[in-house]
Amino acid sequence: MTQTMTIALLFHAFLVASFSIRILLRDDFSPPARLAWFIVLNVLPYFGSVAYFLFGEIDLGNRAHRLHDQVFAELREKAAHFMGDRDSINQLIPRIYRPAFYYAASINGFHPVAGNRAELLADADETVRQMVADMDAATDHIHVLYYIWLDDETGTAVAEALIRAARRGVTCRAIADGLGSRHLIGSVLWHRMKLAGVQLAVALPYNRLFRTILTSRLDLRNHRKITVIDAAITYCGSRNCADPEFLPKARYAPWIDIMLRLQGPVVAQNQLLFASDWMQATGQSCNCIPLQAVALKDGFPALVMGAGPTERPKVTPQLFVSLFASAERSLTLTTPYFVPDATTLEALCAAALRGVHVTLIFPERNDSWVVAAASHSYYHQLLDAGCRIYEHGHGLLHAKTLTVDGKVSLIGSSNLDLRSFDLNYENNILLYDEAVTASIDQRQQQYLADSRRVELPEVLSWPFYRRIWNNVIATIGPVL
Repeated sequence: MTQTMTIALLFHAFLVASFSIRILLRDDFSPPARLAWFIVLNVLPYFGSVAYFLFGEIDLGNRAHRLHDQVFAELREKAAHFMGDRDSINQLIPRIYRPAFYYAASINGFHPVAGNRAELLADADETVRQMVADMDAATDHIHVLYYIWLDDETGTAVAEALIRAARRGVTCRAIADGLGSRHLIGSVLWHRMKLAGVQLAVALPYNRLFRTILTSRLDLRNHRKITVIDAAITYCGSRNCADPEFLPKARYAPWIDIMLRLQGPVVAQNQLLFASDWMQATGQSCNCIPLQAVALKDGFPALVMGAGPTERPKVTPQLFVSLFASAERSLTLTTPYFVPDATTLEALCAAALRGVHVTLIFPERNDSWVVAAASHSYYHQLLDAGCRIYEHGHGLLHAKTLTVDGKVSLIGSSNLDLRSFDLNYENNILLYDEAVTASIDQRQQQYLADSRRVELPEVLSWPFYRRIWNNVIATIGPVL
């Protein structure tokens, strides 16, 4: 054996051993994630080592965690009244659903607050019209945060509304994600907002790539969609600031989203979540963020939940599991990206096996081939347990909704996939109200009308190579 070959073999062994030891030292890895990385490292050692170096660590670094803790400590000190208190859960929420609300409250410290109202907006056009009208009526401030903000009709309409508001003296603050809105940031429209006096910030910017590669991950993103107007109105749902035609991926269009327009004390909680992102992006104090909490008569209880890589791990799947466990009669879930961890998958199956009517609605054509293959690998187990699976065929169903027993709803930006579980900053609202849940249920029924049911015989008839492909992708899903 030549000296060159010996050196190459030693380097190979050192590389695989080093990353293997690092993976074994990671206490925050689940066994499936650890196994997936071992497979990739042993099958493709050089690719796997580079991939792990770039994407293996779900961490923004100690500085980001310290800043997050400081920001939320300041928010709790100065705005505890708006976050609610633990006793409210026993007063506002029926016993069967309390564990889920207790868990949700443990994530950020936001507890259920009563006196809220919500309107489910009919479609994308109505959402833009209503949002722009609210912005044009603003007298004090407008705060927006979007993962994807395009300079199409929707993105331009919102930007122009911010420009008009800023010019008449309304304080406008806007945050865009450094990756999802990369084409807008630095564009003429972005520059026009800045010239008009809109205060701008970029979440997780790409201007320090080398430092990000060394200390964190390039694909950790702020996936939130938050709009707050005069501390009186907030919007929550799945829609980015973009047209349904969504030009970057037009062949999957239209993208079908869902949005709630809310009023009441829960607006202050969404304001605080926006404030946490603004403070971390700009270094400003929360003193600049106005708050109010006006409870509306006969309003329902609701709370805000924000997840992200600087929160404790696994808060999103654990919240989903808590909600699945609370279901007595029905559970309907819509998500474009379904790649659950083992606990979430088993909780869905357990709900169906105990007699809960579990309905899952996914897009028939997914813009991610990885997600599509991984999702299909779970169909057999879900159908065996009694879950009903439907695939929506009219565009890409992008709505993220969960309704439980016609009484409890979760709506926001979180998908049921590993990105939302581990990597993205997300925002959701959890509420208890039969009327609002009925309206979301009705929208889910509209999705079902445009869907076809997937039966177990169809899944069993898939060719062996398709099943192998689906299972391989699901196995290495934590890497992808």
